[in-house]
Amino acid sequence: MIDAENVTISDSEWEIMRVIWTLHQVTSRQLIDTMHETQGWSDSTTKTLLSRLIKKAAVRQIGEHRPFSFEPIVTEQESMATAAIDLFDRMCAMRAGKTLEQVINSRELSQSDIKQLLQVLTAKQETAPEMVECNCLPDGDHDCCEVDSNEK
Repeated sequence: MIDAENVTISDSEWEIMRVIWTLHQVTSRQLIDTMHETQGWSDSTTKTLLSRLIKKAAVRQIGEHRPFSFEPIVTEQESMATAAIDLFDRMCAMRAGKTLEQVINSRELSQSDIKQLLQVLTAKQETAPEMVECNCLPDGDHDCCEVDSNEK
């Protein structure tokens, strides 16, 4: 699989990728029919998005003749991690902990997921600073990022 760090997937392309990741390999007809059923998309919308994903090297075409099949080049887990890291890279570092808390509270997690998160957090706690520095502006004076007492 290719490095997902170099592939940026749009919201609509994510819908295509979810189908391809789930089925592992899909014909163009299966993909068109699925996207029409789940999203109400026209054939041309699905074909356009699929073409973009091929150009981005997220998906590869299998076969020289119709019916073509398609399979993912990037993995789902790496793509999700890259998208999440990109999102957190664009927000204030001082808000990351609270945002992670909100994300965790909004998701259903398995017992094994929670156990893994606890292990990661316990290890991270050993080297964590008392407070994370703001990364919004280069000068270091960041009153805008002070954590509200309501957020603590």
